[in-house]
Amino acid sequence: MEIVSIILLALGLSVDSFAASVCSGLAIKKIHFLQAIKIAFFLALFQGGMPIIGWLTGWELKDLIKDFDHWIAFILLAGMGGKMIYESITSKEKDCSFNPLKLMVLIGISIATSIDALVIGLSLALLDVVIWLPAIIIGVVTFIVSMLGMLLGKKIGSKMSQKFEILGGIVLIFIGLRILIEHLFFQA
Repeated sequence: MEIVSIILLALGLSVDSFAASVCSGLAIKKIHFLQAIKIAFFLALFQGGMPIIGWLTGWELKDLIKDFDHWIAFILLAGMGGKMIYESITSKEKDCSFNPLKLMVLIGISIATSIDALVIGLSLALLDVVIWLPAIIIGVVTFIVSMLGMLLGKKIGSKMSQKFEILGGIVLIFIGLRILIEHLFFQA
């Protein structure tokens, strides 16, 4: 997998963390830098770790589904992208009445925003992509995006996060399409 595709994938996956970070910035107007780092670290750790878990699972299943793995990857990526777009269009204003500095709340947010990364890890295993570089890039991108989200949450509010969520969904769908087209038309 090319580095550009990995970065785009990471950006698409980090959209949920961005939205959670915007809400964190809204919920804690006077957030300190170390508090922001703590929130961003947890989000990035889970977002970078879940693909590894998904990849390990997919690696075990790979031989059983190798003849149609590109279809599975496409369906998973397009499904996740479509879900992101649908949820961002149909949901009302994000509820930002939580305290992300409480450990259990932070872990819950981190898990909830990284479930899609688990599915992506499964897809990457089916495509024979070595997971370590994508997992690191996903984690780093999520950390940066989360820090920006908290800053923007303090400044602009949650309306902007909806647009980013739609963009992230579109990116995931296009990556899924690219994988499908490559396997159908350019594989021997």
